[in-house]
Amino acid sequence: MTDVSTAPRTTAPRILLYSDDRTVREQVRLAVGPRISAGAPEIVWQEVATPAAVVDAADTGRWDLLVLDGEADKAGGLGLARQVKNELYECPPVLVLTGRPQDAWLASWSQADAAVSRPLDPIALQHAVAGLL
Repeated sequence: MTDVSTAPRTTAPRILLYSDDRTVREQVRLAVGPRISAGAPEIVWQEVATPAAVVDAADTGRWDLLVLDGEADKAGGLGLARQVKNELYECPPVLVLTGRPQDAWLASWSQADAAVSRPLDPIALQHAVAGLL
């Protein structure tokens, strides 16, 4: 019998990535890499740059993970994390990117499932994404 927790993923993980800064989105994708592990299917990313696009995509799509930039202008990912956690039925896991390690309490307030602080450490980000998927 195969242990489900260690069985390789057979479907491509779908990740919604929010930041108003395209360079942040690129840094996240590059740090995570194309797959969560060797032999796993390639990650399917959808990038959005506005709070309205996050809410719309999260409400209408099937996501395995939401990655939200807590430092985005106008509406940061921390407030959006709290909103989607409170409004979406069966909300997927949420990973927030914070401005500094001391902002971990804000990530807790936002009801995020995990947080990674800047500067982004590729290994910490990969572990957080893999752990939530």
